[in-house]
Amino acid sequence: MTGPTLAKIKTAAATLADATIRTPVLSLGSDRLRPHLPEGAQVTVKLELFQQAGSFKARGAYLGIQALGPEEKAAGVVAASGGNHALAVSWAAQAAGVSARIAMPRSVDPLRIDGCRTMGAEVSLHDDMPAAFAEMDRVVAEEGRGMMHPFEGAHMTLGAAVCGAEYLSQAPDLDTFVVPVGGGGLISGIARAVKLLRPSATIIGVEPVGADSLTRSLAAGAPQRLERIDTIADSLSAPTAMPMSFAVAQAHVDRMVHVTDDQMRAAMRLYMDHLRLVAEPACAASLAALCGPLAQDLAGRRVGIIACGSNISLQRWQSLIG
Repeated sequence: MTGPTLAKIKTAAATLADATIRTPVLSLGSDRLRPHLPEGAQVTVKLELFQQAGSFKARGAYLGIQALGPEEKAAGVVAASGGNHALAVSWAAQAAGVSARIAMPRSVDPLRIDGCRTMGAEVSLHDDMPAAFAEMDRVVAEEGRGMMHPFEGAHMTLGAAVCGAEYLSQAPDLDTFVVPVGGGGLISGIARAVKLLRPSATIIGVEPVGADSLTRSLAAGAPQRLERIDTIADSLSAPTAMPMSFAVAQAHVDRMVHVTDDQMRAAMRLYMDHLRLVAEPACAASLAALCGPLAQDLAGRRVGIIACGSNISLQRWQSLIG
């Protein structure tokens, strides 16, 4: 078995029901947007940026912390993240009354740092993401805190599977799902749930040209590590695929495509101009793929995309748009 069962997904959905938000699904059928989309396609977007803590990560983080035993909760948790996962862990820890330590790069948007601290997390700042991960490893080894990995873990895949099952229940006619990929936690869960409920559906992953660890891993047949990351999408900048999420993605993802930074910028502008949404690059990646490399292939299809989260200040958004 590769991924959670339907029974586990339903149980997790019940656990999350009173804590997380059933995020809305919006049809992108307006006359203003239609010229930018594949010809004849019926497109919906699931607005995960309205989830607790501002992203889809909240479900997995909540499940992971709720599953800890009393002694593990007393020890607290630690995470390394540049954004959405940091906020999700901070929120989930606060909800459970658990101490959270978050290691973040100094360069991240101050809005994210302040958000974590506002929810009671202790934040340490480091030179870059590898240094933040090293601090997480140190805290686990020396202080005994539980590690909350940003995408590798049964709870993260399970939380994303709840999102996928929820999306299909809200838009049951979809035949194609276009999902942004960082480390692979989101697409592994969504792909697993959708393939269980609708095996004929197509699952397409989207990665930045400069951060395509899952694309390379699927091509190689095993998790691969990137030597260099170069993208504005910091939430999609995982340096490596990991065994658990990779195995689920390998079993259920049909195709991967790349998007450029400029394509994500254009999609960010579309969200702002037509929906008045301040979308970070990762949030815009699915729309960027739909308007770019998938424009011809998905003509006439019933497509679901994911606005995965948006924890970005207006100042940072403007600096990225240029």
